[in-house]
Amino acid sequence: MTQPIDVIAKSLVRERTRVGLSLTEVAKRANIAKSTLSQLEAGNGNPSLETLWALCVTLNIPFAKLLEPVANSTQVIRRGEGTKVVAEQAHYQAVLLAACPPGARRDIYLLTAQPGADRISEPHSPGSVEHIIVTQGRALIGLTEGPEELEAGDYICYPADQSHIFKALEPDTMAILVAEQN
Repeated sequence: MTQPIDVIAKSLVRERTRVGLSLTEVAKRANIAKSTLSQLEAGNGNPSLETLWALCVTLNIPFAKLLEPVANSTQVIRRGEGTKVVAEQAHYQAVLLAACPPGARRDIYLLTAQPGADRISEPHSPGSVEHIIVTQGRALIGLTEGPEELEAGDYICYPADQSHIFKALEPDTMAILVAEQN
């Protein structure tokens, strides 16, 4: 079972890195001892509510963000799966693949790839997520340690702050990439 301090520790490191501040600078701005912040980031200690609030103000994040574990998982939705909403007066249906988190930035790309030219990406900024829908062909997509084979109509979502791959398995494989950054 994950302890709250473990979640808080990872959140503090992630958010301090996101804003680009040193341990010393965050401690100074939050008016806490550098050793206290260092211990919290190491997953030690029992921080007071006041200390956590001061850190949230300094990092410009809502309090709940410190207590939410980061969902570092891969999600695959195959064509024909997912929750459907169907129109009554037209032959039209929608399947929600992913909702945009508040304050996130999303960029959309059309990908075209050929076999033999694997795209291995180094980790992006902390909290980055990629969503891909294969529109033509087949590909191995996802984290380099365990990519998934997808075909036209399949969807995958994975944490892009880890090494990941796009490997076309058929000529002229195409996909839509939505890159999300918090």
